[in-house]
Amino acid sequence: MSPYYGPVGESATTIQYERNFIAGDVIVGTAYGIQLTLWANCALFLWKRRKHSRLSMFLLIYMTTMLLIESLFVAVQARTVQFIYIDNRNYPGGPWSFFLASQAAAINVIFYATLFLLTFLSDLLVLWRCWVIWAAWGQHTLAWAVIMFPVILLASSFVTSAMGTLWTLESSHPNLSMYSALPQAYGTAYYALSLGSNIILTLLIIGRLVTYRRTLLENFPAELARHYISLAAVIIESAALYTVFAVLFLITYALNNPTNQVWLVVASGCQQIANLLIIYRLADGSAWRQDTLTIKTNAIHFSGGSVRPLSTNINSLHVAAGPAPPTSTERSSPDRESKVNDQRSSAEVVEIRAV
Repeated sequence: MSPYYGPVGESATTIQYERNFIAGDVIVGTAYGIQLTLWANCALFLWKRRKHSRLSMFLLIYMTTMLLIESLFVAVQARTVQFIYIDNRNYPGGPWSFFLASQAAAINVIFYATLFLLTFLSDLLVLWRCWVIWAAWGQHTLAWAVIMFPVILLASSFVTSAMGTLWTLESSHPNLSMYSALPQAYGTAYYALSLGSNIILTLLIIGRLVTYRRTLLENFPAELARHYISLAAVIIESAALYTVFAVLFLITYALNNPTNQVWLVVASGCQQIANLLIIYRLADGSAWRQDTLTIKTNAIHFSGGSVRPLSTNINSLHVAAGPAPPTSTERSSPDRESKVNDQRSSAEVVEIRAV
């Protein structure tokens, strides 16, 4: 029988917390790599369009700010692992006990602050997208009437902000942590409000896209309609990717289950990935806009079988003038008449079928 070299004097629950803490650190690094890739692609699109739209510059600044906060979050997470597992490995009760006892350390305060900022700023993006999608019909009276509910959610986000600040402050007190009774109550309330807002926004977005389905199928080519109401489009536009894992975190956190350490970083990473996927669709012009359903589109069918939308907005059309009709003098000239006939015979014939 081999000798035992495992932790001494630690409960099974404490050991599970330590294992999940390490697993969470690995997940943070993986999610951060995905975010860097998406950020680079979005930044490239937005930078090219910076002169054509102020929204492009705003989104570029927004996602760069989020990336900087996320970078600080990742650095703090890595430093925390070194701090508790290497620098203070012999603390009585083990690494997890040291983590709970050192919440006033700067790295732990920064951890809670960055996590709160990422969540709050992400909530604002989803709220804005909800407004855009509900306003896509073009009926401004209806849009403003519907937006009153997201405005209420915005007001609740201020409450969430105050609750998140209390959670951060209480969690960083000496001899307290996010798992102590009072901070855990604040934390549960904070995430319940934030997650509740996200769930409602997600359902509002999904519900609206479903109601748009018939209109899109009746007025858009099938290929183009599927682009706006496909499963991938619904998941991305509604930020459902984050909502699913946030629910898992809130449940395990409220139950004080050790796996909440994994779901916390998975939810945080998926939240930033969901944001970048939304911005990516905005950058390449495939996301929902306020005028998506107000501009009736036709389709150009090319010989290769592909279909591309053709806007009937007159401002977007550019008509090239053909050759001017010959004058009476030119008609009498055989050379002129022969030249015009040659130009006509060499012109390409493009068949455009309105759908």
